[in-house]
Amino acid sequence: MAEQSKNEQSRAERVGFHKGALSTLAKERQELGRILGIVEQLMQAHVQSLKELGVDLVAEAEKAKKQKPIEDMIN
Repeated sequence: MAEQSKNEQSRAERVGFHKGALSTLAKERQELGRILGIVEQLMQAHVQSLKELGVDLVAEAEKAKKQKPIEDMIN
């Protein structure tokens, strides 16, 4: 009888642990999404500023694609 009670308690503790972990991770994921949104807003602000300064970001991206990968430069 004591063995069964111990197993039930152990199971309840494990269930509680996993539920707590999921709750914490869900909050972390929500916060990460919020941070990602802030980073995206900041990036868009910089893109807009560069456009206003006359920088062609599409041309810059094409130029970057044509450059050799750093691995090729090292070897």
